[in-house]
Amino acid sequence: MKIALLALLGLVLGALGGAALGIGAGLAWVEIFKTASFEGDSGMLVFFTFLPMGAATGGIGGALLFGIIAIRDAEIAIEREPVRRHDR
Repeated sequence: MKIALLALLGLVLGALGGAALGIGAGLAWVEIFKTASFEGDSGMLVFFTFLPMGAATGGIGGALLFGIIAIRDAEIAIEREPVRRHDR
């Protein structure tokens, strides 16, 4: 259950971060390649192309990253049992 919840958290956080990076990349694309702004063409390019691509990529990446971290955490013993001493 912990792994699934962390993967879901990674999906949400990754999608938000990826969407923000997608907007930044889209705005850079518009400035570098001088996309026409006639009737909002550049805005539609950014928000209907780059934002969803960034959100999907970030969501998948975040879910995988958090899932892998959760799986590895389940394999690692968090508390070690104390070493028992043999009385002589």
